[in-house]
Amino acid sequence: MNARERIEQHFFNSAQLKLSAMSSLAPPIERAVQHLLDSLQHRHKILSCGNGGSAADAQHFASELINRFERERPGLPAIALTTDTSAITSIANDYHYDIVFARQVEALGSKGDLLLAISTSGHSTNVVRAIEAAHTQEMKIIALTGGDGGKIAPLLTAQDVEIRVPAHNTARIQEVHLLVLHCLCDLLDHSLWPEK
Repeated sequence: MNARERIEQHFFNSAQLKLSAMSSLAPPIERAVQHLLDSLQHRHKILSCGNGGSAADAQHFASELINRFERERPGLPAIALTTDTSAITSIANDYHYDIVFARQVEALGSKGDLLLAISTSGHSTNVVRAIEAAHTQEMKIIALTGGDGGKIAPLLTAQDVEIRVPAHNTARIQEVHLLVLHCLCDLLDHSLWPEK
């Protein structure tokens, strides 16, 4: 397979997964939006976390809420737990990297807040620990996972939402996660500030 064919194959595989996952992911995306709306309308905040590309997605989502997505509107309260290098490195150094997000959830999270937890495999220990900490704080969870949901899936309660991409390739899962985040942003905008 030459370079052009490989490029086209990536485009095809990405598009094919998005289309095949659309009907199964739409219902949990709708539920997730309702959870986000409930938190935001009651003046609570959204915390987000993940590792690597999922850290970038957590930051991307928080920035879309704080600044704006596609329409002019007031900022929404969101914190990406992946951005404070002093907090992350001090927690990792003094305790363990496994609790870099959980410790921040304990400090910054409150009942009524929501945690967006992103892990393509569902096995990220620090994300798992963040979910456990969020439950202790009586926060709801929106989990973006892939594959079989990993260790995250059995932790979630009936109050939580899992948006699980039916794939095992990390790059393809991340591409769908980004689309899911853009769906959430769009639906928030149109629910909170409907067109006149």
